[in-house]
Amino acid sequence: MKRFDISVVGELNADLILYGLPSTLEPEREHLATDSVITLGSSSAIFAHNLSFLGSRVGFSSCIGSDPLGKFCVDRLRESGVDVSGVRTLPDETTGVTVILPLARQRQILTYLGTTSQLQFAHLDLNYLRNASHFHLSSFFLLRALRPAIPELFAQMKQFGLTTSFDTNDDPEDLWADDLKSVLKHVDIFLPNEREACKLTGKDNVQAALDDLSLLVPIVVIKCGPKGAMARRGKDRFHLPSLSVQPVDTVGAGDSFNAGFLHKFLLRANLEDCLGYGNLVAALSTTCAGGTEAFRDRQHRESFLQAASSRTRGTP
Repeated sequence: MKRFDISVVGELNADLILYGLPSTLEPEREHLATDSVITLGSSSAIFAHNLSFLGSRVGFSSCIGSDPLGKFCVDRLRESGVDVSGVRTLPDETTGVTVILPLARQRQILTYLGTTSQLQFAHLDLNYLRNASHFHLSSFFLLRALRPAIPELFAQMKQFGLTTSFDTNDDPEDLWADDLKSVLKHVDIFLPNEREACKLTGKDNVQAALDDLSLLVPIVVIKCGPKGAMARRGKDRFHLPSLSVQPVDTVGAGDSFNAGFLHKFLLRANLEDCLGYGNLVAALSTTCAGGTEAFRDRQHRESFLQAASSRTRGTP
């Protein structure tokens, strides 16, 4: 029996979220927030944390600095049940941090990469990663030192017999380079959001983007925010609307969708059920501040999932 259901490689940093700021931030002025939260951040870590709380066995590989932020992040993962023995500490480096400003009309995201940009192939234990049924990697564009080796990493995971999934997340430079295709040929499930899918394909229509990506990857799942999520596997297409909830915070909703989708996938559920559970878990994540807090309260998590589970069914 494999040690993990899923092994994860990606970034690990904290989020500082400032609430209640003016809708427009005038330069050279001090603006006061009404509330703040420091919580576990980064796409890969939010995904791993929430997936573990759903019941999957998760092994996580990344690197942190020898500092309080790094310890905070690792402690949060450990508390969720994630195995963190694959996390390396870089003694003279600094853990990254993201400052999130949820403004009235848009969300500003400011990131210091820190050790995220320094994660290297040499930091990874392939025997640790292969001791799982499935492999997942997030934030391709932020993993700058690892990026040249990511195609080979996926290729090796496939050779070891793991199924694989991939979420690029945003490209801060907005270049969407062609080297992604060398990764996608080793990917079983691709999980971009609507903007990312259109940027990657050069399409201005999400359906056209879905069709293009389906030529490269067996299962493509596109997250469309309030419009729900769509998927394609071969000729089969699915679309399920999102759940109607009053969001407190949408930080980490896409990563939580990935957690829900892959949790069901690992249980061999059909694609429609995976899609519906992804929507359900994404909705749960929006009910508390930050990307992980809604999962940490067991009563809140279980009551929400139970009450809303009947609303996840859709039609092909």
